[in-house]
Amino acid sequence: MSEKVYFLSDSHLGIPDNLSSLAREKKMVAWLDMVKKDASAIYLMGDIFDFWFEYRRVVPKGYVRLLGKLAELSDASISIHYFTGNHDMWAFDYFEKEIGVIMHHEPLDTVILGKRFHLSHGDGLGPGDRGYKFLKAVFSCRFCQRLFAALHPATGMRLANYFSRKSRLANRPSDEQFLGEDKEWLVIYSKELLKKRHVDYFVYGHRHVPVNIEIAPGVRYINTGDWYNHYSYAVFDGSRMELLSFTGAPHAEDH
Repeated sequence: MSEKVYFLSDSHLGIPDNLSSLAREKKMVAWLDMVKKDASAIYLMGDIFDFWFEYRRVVPKGYVRLLGKLAELSDASISIHYFTGNHDMWAFDYFEKEIGVIMHHEPLDTVILGKRFHLSHGDGLGPGDRGYKFLKAVFSCRFCQRLFAALHPATGMRLANYFSRKSRLANRPSDEQFLGEDKEWLVIYSKELLKKRHVDYFVYGHRHVPVNIEIAPGVRYINTGDWYNHYSYAVFDGSRMELLSFTGAPHAEDH
C-alpha cells in the first residue's frame, strides 16, 4: 500500500454548542481511524479549535477523543503537524509535549513525497485585511499574552470565546464562496511567491471553501475547506492531489 499524506483544517471545535461540537469531534476521530491505514503524515492546517489558550497549568476542557486519537497515531509513528490559525494561535507546547505533534506558527516550505509544498493556515497573508494583521500582531505579542494569562482561566476563556464566536459569525458570508483568482488574497499571495521560488502545491485552510485549481502550469492551489459545513480534506499520494469529503465524494476533479 502506497503512503499518503492528508490535510484537514477549520473544524472550529467548541462552537456553536457542545452537542454539535462533540458530533464533529467524533466524526474527526472516525476520519483519523480511516486515514491511519495508509497515512505517513497528517497536516492539521489550523483552527481545529474555535478557541485555544494554554495557561501554564491549565488548558481548555474537553476534546479528549480527538487528542487521544492524535496521541495514538503519533505513537504509531504517523507524523502529525499542526499549523496554528487565527482561532488557535495561542497553542504553544502542550500538543508537542503530550501528543508528539510538530507545531508550526509560520508558513512552511517543505518537500512531501518528492514535491515542493508551501503550507500555512493562511490568515494574514496576501494584500488587504490590515485590521486583522494589526490584531494578529497584538495577539502574537508575548507581553499581551502574559496580560491575558494573568486573567483567571474562567474569565479569560469566557471572554475569548465570546469574541471568537462574534468573529466567526461576522465572517460567515464571505467564507461560503470562492471570489475568483484575482480577488482571493491567498491566490494572489501564492502567485507572488511563485515569482521568488518554485512551488508545486500551495495548501491552506482559513477560507472554509474547498478549492483545488491550477494557478500556473503544473502548480496547484488547494484550500482544504472546513470540517464544519463541507467535511472536506485533501490527500496527496506523491503524484496526485485529491480534494474529498469524508464520505469519499470528490469536491473537485482529481489531479
